[in-house]
Amino acid sequence: MKFIELFAGIGGFRLAFEPVGYQCVYSCEINEACQKVYYHNFGELPDNDITKIISSNLPDFDVLTAGFPCQPFSISGKKEGFKDTRGTLFFYICEIIEVKKPSVIILENVKHLIHHQEGKTLETIIYALEDLGYLVDYKLLNAKDFGLPQHRERIIIVGTRHKKFNFNLLKSQKPVPKLRDFLCKTGEFEYLKPQEYTLIENPKEQLSGLIFVGYRNKNIWKTGIRPNTEHLSRVHRQPNRIYSIDGVHPTIPSQETSGIFFIYIPEENAVRKLTIQECYRIMGFPHNFIIHQSLSEAYKQIGNSICIPLFKELAIQVKEQIFVYY
Repeated sequence: MKFIELFAGIGGFRLAFEPVGYQCVYSCEINEACQKVYYHNFGELPDNDITKIISSNLPDFDVLTAGFPCQPFSISGKKEGFKDTRGTLFFYICEIIEVKKPSVIILENVKHLIHHQEGKTLETIIYALEDLGYLVDYKLLNAKDFGLPQHRERIIIVGTRHKKFNFNLLKSQKPVPKLRDFLCKTGEFEYLKPQEYTLIENPKEQLSGLIFVGYRNKNIWKTGIRPNTEHLSRVHRQPNRIYSIDGVHPTIPSQETSGIFFIYIPEENAVRKLTIQECYRIMGFPHNFIIHQSLSEAYKQIGNSICIPLFKELAIQVKEQIFVYY
């Protein structure tokens, strides 16, 4: 089973698909920093611009994967199928699909895609794939249901040519793991001083699995803030929040390039920063994965990537449901 990886990033789909019997025959990624990391780990340099791909020159493949950017669709929702995607990077995915006609399409995006342009963007994407001859379904999946201690929801869209993919057959993992089981035992840890944070009384585990225990005492913008509510500004800003390692970690974002993720360790009664190695662990990356030498790039790249175990299970189910069918 051959697949291609568009908007490849640092190779998350490759790490998920290759161990379960797929072969990557092509990759594309425009970011030079990601290209370098991809090359150091896989020995291949991705093509750098999807808009310049000549679809007919691509090798044959069975599965197309893409963690594509979500751009505004200028004529979203006009029910013009493939034509509705003109002017977006998604249009180039559609062009490749039209020419190469893979058996399976797997697309990944942020949860917000469901609500983007009041749902018209998602509607346009689905209609475009259907217009190209695919049976399409989508589902919001969470990394914490697939063996990782991270509350990270992503929309997954699967298109197939003959038999519709059944998301209900995905095997989730219970119980949800705790963050503490993924932490480094030794290292140069960056601790906060007690005066730099405030813990709350009686923290409770949320339905998401997060256990919010406190916040950092940072200076805040005070104009217009009512007296005695200053702490709320800190509490509601995600980088200032502190979570217990007995729960899961919040979503690692792509915008956070300085890695400001702080965790509370009950047995030490201490708060420290999550290390870059731990960030990659809770995304399911292997311990021998070579990360970018720039920490800011490494944080940005892992925040932009995918959770490996979730997509490994997806790859297994695609193989069992679709390719066994053939």
